[in-house]
Amino acid sequence: MCGIVGYVGSEQAAPILLDGLARLEYRGYDSAGIAVVSPRHELQVKKTVGRLRALSDLVHGGADVEGTIGMGHTRWATHGAPNDVNSHPHVSENGKFAVIHNGIIENYVELKEFLISQGVTFRSETDTEVVAQLLEFYYNECGDFFESVGRVLRRIEGAYALGMLCADCPDRIIAARKDAPLLLGFGEGCSFLASDATAIIKHTRDVVYMDDGEIAVLTRGGIQLYNAMQQPIEKEHHHIEWEVSAAEKGGYPHFMLKEIMEQPDALRHAIAPRLRGGEIVFDDLKLTPEKIRGFDRIFIVACGSSYHVGMVGKYNLEHLLRRSVEVALASEFRYSDPIVDDKTLVIIISQSGETLDTMAALREAKKRGAYILSIVNVVGSSIARESDDVLYTWAGPEIAVATTKAYSTQLAVLDMVGLCFAKLLGTVKEEEYADAVRELALLPDKVKETLGHCEDIQKYAAQHFHHESVFFIGRNLDYALGLEGSLKLKEISYIHSEAYASGELKHGTISLIEDGTLVIALGTYGPLFDKAMSNVIEVKARGADVLALTTESHRNEMAKTVDHVLTIPDTAAMLLPSLGVVPLQLFSYYIALQRGCDIDKPRNLAKSVTVE
Repeated sequence: MCGIVGYVGSEQAAPILLDGLARLEYRGYDSAGIAVVSPRHELQVKKTVGRLRALSDLVHGGADVEGTIGMGHTRWATHGAPNDVNSHPHVSENGKFAVIHNGIIENYVELKEFLISQGVTFRSETDTEVVAQLLEFYYNECGDFFESVGRVLRRIEGAYALGMLCADCPDRIIAARKDAPLLLGFGEGCSFLASDATAIIKHTRDVVYMDDGEIAVLTRGGIQLYNAMQQPIEKEHHHIEWEVSAAEKGGYPHFMLKEIMEQPDALRHAIAPRLRGGEIVFDDLKLTPEKIRGFDRIFIVACGSSYHVGMVGKYNLEHLLRRSVEVALASEFRYSDPIVDDKTLVIIISQSGETLDTMAALREAKKRGAYILSIVNVVGSSIARESDDVLYTWAGPEIAVATTKAYSTQLAVLDMVGLCFAKLLGTVKEEEYADAVRELALLPDKVKETLGHCEDIQKYAAQHFHHESVFFIGRNLDYALGLEGSLKLKEISYIHSEAYASGELKHGTISLIEDGTLVIALGTYGPLFDKAMSNVIEVKARGADVLALTTESHRNEMAKTVDHVLTIPDTAAMLLPSLGVVPLQLFSYYIALQRGCDIDKPRNLAKSVTVE
């Protein structure tokens, strides 16, 4: 997702904008730019393709761009190739308006054709430029910046988080939002605009999250919000709890490694407050026991790694609740005519709480009468606000594009939901419930123990980083775990990687196994360990080089068949993926390190996908 930051105050804006953009680099981008209003009330726009360092060097850290009001943007190309011209901010033909934009203007072709017919000349290939040119068009009609913004918003269709400057109104930024995240920061004698709190946490913790259809006018003296009817409104302020240091590397070479190592604490924050006297308690859950008993169908809807959390959850929730659980990709859910009604529970999982496909799926499910329970990390995010119920993971900010601690905490919270509901429904045996709760309390320490084997994992990564194709195999929970392990490897190391249910090997996949093929065999799930071993023997017979992951209690048995074995501590069966994912995260990290990849910012990827 592209990054937005804006500042109005008494300090020089450019250095503040560059610092804010630097804190948003993790979200993925291919160009960067800033627009600052000069003391002579002229727009100064500087932008360049490539990393933010190139922009910073261009303006000497901001020293070359004088002015106390401005906006910055990091772009992830959608319309038009990554180049200087297509970079944001975009400027209108007369140079009076500058616009930065996250999202997609769906009717930009129609609007562009209209403007061209009015004699407007376009410079870029982007959809965003139509906003800047429309602003100029309507401003020429009405002579009022705010009114021009309103007219533009009534014409454009799609998703947008917009920041807009006008040289004739040098004391303000106007912002607007629809289906793309945007928040406002309140400081002493200054105001901020950002797509993510990370960009402004250094300056303020007092924020307001904008909702769809809202417009904000930012000045040095404060921020005025308006609804879609352009009527003034007041909104609840939120206080950001986490520290600035949480968004810094803290001595680690990469954010990803830092966040892997933070998982014991993240899990403790997610689990401990919800365990009391051997019971799982959700103080913040509004769902009544009667409502829970009335659900006859459960959907888990998510994208990417959160979808893999759902895959693990399907096995655990169906076992615990004896209810049908369907896991759906958010991007497919609303187009599949899903069978959803008022007896359906839809569990939405999202790290950012802003993923556009997931938001659309939520709204579709809600329209059909479903009850929405979301599991998200970001307090006040769009998905959290639009859900009937929300459970926060409390993982803290996650900066690396490849998720680690967000996945782990989502999985822990979903497991607790399953156990809590099963206890209420009477579908889980007392001893199984008690054992799982006991192991949940121990999970942070067992993850910490697993992290103590970094040297072994690093050694295996050094042996296998040259592979260009890797297969993960497993059964039941191990298959679901393999999906996440495979994704981690491919997204940061660029190795082709696939995960397969072991029982499907002879239905086609085994034809791809040849001498030297790396197969990562997952054998942590005890009830199917013997069958998993049979599959290991099958791939070894065809020349595969097998790296196995199992539990401590099965180490010796596994070692009889394979040369390389990684282990995790024994725990309750449903929690095995929570431990098993840790060595797979580390393995992917060290493989990517050996291959010289940009681990925190893998190519073509963004942290939060806010376009369809």
